[in-house]
Amino acid sequence: MAEEKKSCAFRTSIGGQALIEGILMRGPEKQAIVVRDQEGNLVEKVEELRLIKDRYPILGVPLVRGTVNFLDSMVKGVKALMYSADFYPEEEAAQPSKFDLWLEKHLSSKKLESVIVTLAVVMGVGLSVFLFMVLPTFLTGGILHFFPGFPMWGRNVVEGLLKIVVFLLYLIVCSRQRDIYRVFQYHGAEHKTIFCYEAGLPLTVENVRVQPRHHPRCGTSFLFVVIFVSILFSSVVFGIWSITNVWLRTLAHLLLLPLVVGVTYEFNRWVGRHDNPVTRVLTAPGMWLQNFTTNEPDDSMIQCAIRSLELVLPDEQGKDEW
Repeated sequence: MAEEKKSCAFRTSIGGQALIEGILMRGPEKQAIVVRDQEGNLVEKVEELRLIKDRYPILGVPLVRGTVNFLDSMVKGVKALMYSADFYPEEEAAQPSKFDLWLEKHLSSKKLESVIVTLAVVMGVGLSVFLFMVLPTFLTGGILHFFPGFPMWGRNVVEGLLKIVVFLLYLIVCSRQRDIYRVFQYHGAEHKTIFCYEAGLPLTVENVRVQPRHHPRCGTSFLFVVIFVSILFSSVVFGIWSITNVWLRTLAHLLLLPLVVGVTYEFNRWVGRHDNPVTRVLTAPGMWLQNFTTNEPDDSMIQCAIRSLELVLPDEQGKDEW
């Protein structure tokens, strides 16, 4: 059954990310990580935000800021995940390898963390590019190898459909993993808490619990729009230049990626400011996909989400308005 649409007093720029038994919440001035440790206590970590656009204003202009903010969010998200994971170490820790010992000997803890975060971000971006761009391109090339003379518009359609299918399969597989189920519960708690705050209600467990868990400005929706925009852009480009070589098509996808992310970011900003029949239709696919990436949280998770939001609320009322 579709969840009832809740009207919001205003829309906030505050957003979050589910962690291992915790939540990262990011406001206009601060970000907060709140993790429930193994004893059941809430552990808080609050940091002042230092935005790269403040040092390099050119990185804050439209279209450019989308890619910059995406990468910045990934870096901060990986660091927060590593922080939350430290509260739940493996029961039987494996013996460190020679490479691990070498890293610990030659790199300080801060440099080592920087190397790990960089590798994690590169691998995360690389995996996404491979799954949702490279793989569909090569699958399309392999399938259409048996259909010489297949029209270019048909190739673009097949490739676009395969991108969507791969993305759906990825979400379904992730949602079936037992270890990720609780993370997606925290994801639902984050959405519900932001909905409650936007509705102007007191941040209590009772008020948060009844809110929808699907939010139009979710990262899941963002990724879907990235894929959809990439399909539109590549259809236009390949409609003008008929490229059938899979390597050249892959290169074209990679060159278009920063522009695709930039356009998607601006689209999400526009959608986030408006609530009308048009924006509801545009956000409907991303909202539906959140059935795979959010689960109903328990009250302890809601408490964690409430606390993380409280820690990043600006002192000046309305400063976080979208």
